[in-house]
Amino acid sequence: MKKKLTIEINDLTFKCIIGILDFERIKKQRVIINISFNYQYSKNYFIDYSEVSELVKSIMKNKKFELLEDAILYIEKKLYKLYKINKLSIKISKPDILKDCIVTLSN
Repeated sequence: MKKKLTIEINDLTFKCIIGILDFERIKKQRVIINISFNYQYSKNYFIDYSEVSELVKSIMKNKKFELLEDAILYIEKKLYKLYKINKLSIKISKPDILKDCIVTLSN
């Protein structure tokens, strides 16, 4: 029996190089990523959320994106390619980049 389920990975937090300014390209910054997606669960098919979390961290640490927009589009493309998912939502926050606010981008 197939059942439509939603996986949410919230507050995935780590440091990586991301940004266009010189200081952003040298010192690692804290990012927080939230991912949510629907898929058809069955006994023969499930998605390992720890695998998805590790994949996203690996992408962010190895690619060293300049723009949050590029990071979201790249992660989105990878997840759709690797998993049978739909209605994917990705949100990336840089909580320490500005003094008095948190910068967040989502698809």
